[in-house]
Parts: sequence; C-alpha cells; structure tokens
Amino acid sequence: MVKMKPESLLKRLDEIGQSLAQSGGALALIGLGSVGEELHRLDEYSDLDFFVIVEAGYKRRYIENLEWLSRLAPIAYHFLNSPDGYKLLFADGIFCEFAVFELEELQGIPFAPGRIVWKRDDAPETLHHPAKEPIRAERRTKEFLIGEAITNLYVGMGRDKRGERLSAMRFIQGYAVDRLLELSEYIEPGQEVTRDIFANERRFEARHPSVARDMSSWLQGYVRNRESALAILSFLERHFEVNAAMAEAVRKLCG
Repeated sequence: MVKMKPESLLKRLDEIGQSLAQSGGALALIGLGSVGEELHRLDEYSDLDFFVIVEAGYKRRYIENLEWLSRLAPIAYHFLNSPDGYKLLFADGIFCEFAVFELEELQGIPFAPGRIVWKRDDAPETLHHPAKEPIRAERRTKEFLIGEAITNLYVGMGRDKRGERLSAMRFIQGYAVDRLLELSEYIEPGQEVTRDIFANERRFEARHPSVARDMSSWLQGYVRNRESALAILSFLERHFEVNAAMAEAVRKLCG
C-alpha cells in the first residue's frame, strides 16, 4: 500500500463529487469509514470508501463506464467485486472501494452512517443515514464462547494429526481466535476507539491493548498449529473456567 497524505485523499474525494455533479444522473456522493463520519481515523494508509447515489435507470451507466473516475486520474487497476461496485487503484496510489446505488435501492442497504461529500440540491438531506440499520451482533455469553473456542481447538488438532494442516489452522488460528476476540470484552472492556460493526478484528489492538499482547502466540502459522493451540488453551485457562476434560483432551492431541 502506497502512503498517501490524508489531504490528498480528501481532495480526490471532493474531485469525485465534482465529477459526478457534471456527469448527469448522479444524486449524491457519500463518504464512509475514515472518509465519512470518522474523519479522525483518516491517515496515510486509508483508502476511499464511498457510495454513489444515482437516479433510477442510471446505475448500469455508472458501473459500466468509469469515465467519471478516469477523467480525474489514470486508473491502474479495477475489479468488479460485486454487482454494485468496484475495488479500484488510481495510478497515483489512491485506492478506492465503492458501490453505486439507485435511490430506491439505498433504502434496503445496511451501512454505518456516512458523510455527504456532494449532493444535488433536490437529493434528500438524510441520504448518509441508513434507512435500514445494520444488524449488530448480540453479545454472546462467556460459556458459549469458551465452549466454541475449546471445541475448535479439539477439532483443529484432530485435523492436524491427520495431516490436514490447512483445515487445522482455520479451526485453531481462525475460528478459535475469533471467539477469543469476542471474549476479550469480558477481560478488558473496549477502549474509546470506534468499533467496526462489520469486522470485529478492526482496530482490535487499540481497543484491547492488553489482550493484543498475547495474540502473536495464538497465530504462529501453518506449521505451528500445536503451539498455537497450546497458547490459546493457556490463555483461556488464565482468564476463564475451562472444562478440565476438554482441556486434557486438547493437550493429549497436542502430544
């Protein structure tokens, strides 16, 4: 990733808004994430996340012809990663992820509130607030999360013994670790850092700095599933009551 001055990112986003204003059929440009309501997070490693809102019948035009972007700077790479939009790299190093929605479509799209970068005078004032709130995952009980984590370790080590290291890594260093991320709320209440409701791992190190210090021992890589499993088990036992029979079963598999 190319380091980019935050002011360059915001300038490009403003330029995209100006380009849309001249393109016909566009209603608004909504900045999301660190170029949306969370400008305090914007840094040299941020990218441009945005929604383009268009009139009915204009969506395909904006997706099939990216001239509204290429007129601003050469495009080095673009990839249609959904029916609604792209991941795109400008030749100057600015990376974008965006989607194009017609106004009626936007009513059914859950997203975190954004920031209106540009809008046509007749566009609704509240476009940057979702009509459909994102579904926030309920906080699951310690017992459930501990049970999932310990059984993920058990199944994962069984796979590792069979030589299925990739599958084992998913269970141990993927699924079990995901449960530890959730359990962290019970160990160390989250710091005053904006949480991404769609991805619990985002900004985890800033939200749970004490727990994060243990993470390297959980994630030791493809050939160290056993060592990772033992580190995760040890962490669970330090912080929670773990069923002794399951803990012993995991340790036996770890040999």
